Amino acid sequence: MERTLAQTATHLGLTRPQLIARMREKGLLKGNLPADLKRDGEYLRIKDSPWYDEKYGMQYSQSTRVKQSGIRWLAEQLDIDLPALPANRRDVA
Repeated sequence: MERTLAQTATHLGLTRPQLIARMREKGLLKGNLPADLKRDGEYLRIKDSPWYDEKYGMQYSQSTRVKQSGIRWLAEQLDIDLPALPANRRDVA
């Protein structure tokens, strides 16, 4: 599962602008895209979104996605305490 920066921010108890600012401060983002995918590719990725515009032809945009493994990693990078994972009720005998 992947999350947008807005979804990730909500999960971490931040707003999207706060998350982006903190990620830029730590050198994790350049603009709104990952600064170093060789280093952080296990946790972040770039999503390409092409679409066709009648006037301008093919248009392209890119956005950052946070992989499932990136949530806890990002919290550690930004010094955010995540709540403990809830116990799985199915584990009870």
